[in-house]
Amino acid sequence: MAAKIQQLNQSVVIRSLRRFRDRYFPHSGQSVAPVEDTGQEEVTPGFLDNLPVDLQFLVMTFLSPADICCLGATSRYWRGMVRDPLLWRFFLLRDMPHWASIDHLTMPQLEMLDSPLVNEDETLDDREEWEAKENPKPDYMAEYLKGCPSCRQQWLPSKAPYEVVTSFFQSLVPSSEPRYAMFGPGMEQLDVSLVTRIMHAPDVLPVSGTPHRQINGIGSGISYMFNSQHKFNILTLYSTNRAERERARVEKQSISNKLFNLEGTDESGRPVYSPAPHVQQVCQVVDGFIYVANAEHDRDEGGSEAAQIRAVLNPAWGSASRPLLVLSCVSREEWEVLTPHSLHTGGSRNRVPCVHMAKRLGLPQLTNPWMVQDAVAESLSGLLDGISWLLRCSGVKIHAR
Repeated sequence: MAAKIQQLNQSVVIRSLRRFRDRYFPHSGQSVAPVEDTGQEEVTPGFLDNLPVDLQFLVMTFLSPADICCLGATSRYWRGMVRDPLLWRFFLLRDMPHWASIDHLTMPQLEMLDSPLVNEDETLDDREEWEAKENPKPDYMAEYLKGCPSCRQQWLPSKAPYEVVTSFFQSLVPSSEPRYAMFGPGMEQLDVSLVTRIMHAPDVLPVSGTPHRQINGIGSGISYMFNSQHKFNILTLYSTNRAERERARVEKQSISNKLFNLEGTDESGRPVYSPAPHVQQVCQVVDGFIYVANAEHDRDEGGSEAAQIRAVLNPAWGSASRPLLVLSCVSREEWEVLTPHSLHTGGSRNRVPCVHMAKRLGLPQLTNPWMVQDAVAESLSGLLDGISWLLRCSGVKIHAR
C-alpha cells in the first residue's frame, strides 16, 4: 500500500513537470533560452534537456538540494522545472523522516502536507496567480530548504549587528555553570539507561564533579565537561522510585508520575498539569530543560507529554526564554526511521522521526526556543549535538575544535 502511495506521488510530480514542459517549452529539445536576456543567440540544448521528463525527474531525485538549485540556474527551462511545488512536496515527504534534528527556526509547516494535491487541471503558470491571492499555495521548496540539515544554515536569520557586539562583550564576562533539569519517559522506559550511559562515558562527557548548590529533595545534580572547556550541570528528575520504574518497564505498564499534579482539562479537553512543589523549586533555578522522549513508539499518551512540558515552561517558574532540548531517544542503533513503508511492512524496530516527535509534543506552539535531536542511549549518538545547541542558547560561546 505504501509503495503504491509513493508511486502515485511520483506519477503526480512527473505529470506536473510534463504539463509545464509541454505548455511552456514545447520545443525544448531544439533550443533553450539563457536565464538572462543578454541578446545572445539561442543556446543549443544539452543532453539532459533532451531526456524524457520521467528520466529528468529521476536524475533530480539523486541530486542534493544545493545541486538542484544550481541546476535551476542554468536556463529558464530548468528554473521552471525545479520550482515545481509538487517536486519539493515529494522531497519533503521522502526526506523529512531521515532528518536527525529540527528546531523552532527550521520546523516545516506540517499542515501543508495534509492538504490534498493540486487539481489535475492546474499548471505551473498558476504559481504567479497563487502569490497574488490572499491565501497562496504552500511554498514546499522554501519549507524544504529551511528544514533540510544540509542547507538550513543558509536560511537561518542572521544576527543583528548590536546582537553580535552584545554577545562579544558577554563572552568576556565569566558566566556561571549552566544548570539543566532532565526528565521524560525516555529516561525510564528504554532497555538502556541514558543517564547511566552518560555518567560512565568519560570519552563523551567527562564528569567534572558535584557542585555545592543543593535543592531540597533533589540534590545538586552532576556536572559535566563539554568540549574540555565548558562545564554544565544536569539535575535528573524521575517520575517515581527505581523499583516502581523497573517493574513498570518490564511489565510495560504506566506509572503514576509524581513530578506533576493533574489540575483538570482546558477548553479543548487537553490535560493541564502543575509541577509538584519540589519540581517547582527546580524550575526556578535551572537555565533550561532536557526532555528525554521515547522514540521507540509513536504513542501520544493522551497529550500528557505535551502538557507536562508546558507545565515546566510556565513563565511563573522562570524566564520564558529558557531553551528546551528534546532528545528523541531509542535504546540501540538497530532502530530504523519510522516511515509509511515500514508501518505497512510490520517493522518492529522503527523510531519516530524527530519532525513527528516535535508535532507530537506540541513544540511548534511553544514560545521558548526548542530543538529535537535524535539520540541513541547505548552509543550516546546525537547527544553532543543537542548539548552544544543547549549551551549556545544559554549564552555559552562554543568554539569548533
